Amino acid sequence: MSTKNLYIDESCHLEHDGFPVMCIGYTKINAEGYDNLKEGIKSIKLKHNAPTEIKWNKLSKSRIELYKEIIDFFFDSPIQFRCILVKYKGKLDHAAFNKGDHDSFYYKLVYFLLNSSTNPPNGHDYKVYMDIKDTRGKERLAQIKTVFENKYYGASPFVHFQHIRSDESEFLQLTDLFIGAITYKSRKEHEKEGASTVKNEVIDYLEEKSGYLLNEGTEPWEEKFNIFDHQPKSKS
Repeated sequence: MSTKNLYIDESCHLEHDGFPVMCIGYTKINAEGYDNLKEGIKSIKLKHNAPTEIKWNKLSKSRIELYKEIIDFFFDSPIQFRCILVKYKGKLDHAAFNKGDHDSFYYKLVYFLLNSSTNPPNGHDYKVYMDIKDTRGKERLAQIKTVFENKYYGASPFVHFQHIRSDESEFLQLTDLFIGAITYKSRKEHEKEGASTVKNEVIDYLEEKSGYLLNEGTEPWEEKFNIFDHQPKSKS
């Protein structure tokens, strides 16, 4: 039985935040490789004199080589990434499809993010770590755990759910970097006048390394860098 750690972050997840897209994703590692992978990322940050948290919203042009080296490290390592990109968020019909509210839709997203062919239930346990977003965190965490316990009749492979702070986790920061790039391009921010040159350079480099456009979905069986492109359906 192997244990996998999954580090979940989300971007533009609020219902009325004015953004047309949202994204929720994770980086996944083998638990036994935690120390080596963590130290690998930390050593890159120290090499570039940047020991603090990496956040998409605070990228610095002077640290572009740091971001590229961390992206290189990801693609050269066994770390995996998966996300669900929700386009046209304003078209979500919660009354028809999500039991009437955005919270129910949020739980569905977490469920489909985790319960995929990339996370087979047999022979694996999964420990899920989520970035703390708001005061309702504990309630949401309990609800998500209940959903999986019901799905697997009390024998869920998702054995542990916990909130952690992004500044304490190199892997949450990596998730933040990736979903930040994906939502930035999906909102067409990269085309606007005054677009961030460092963010556009990170996007270009991530697309070059992954072989995928960040505002489009990948093959569903892609294991290294997986983007599920979700577009709301209209009620018939």
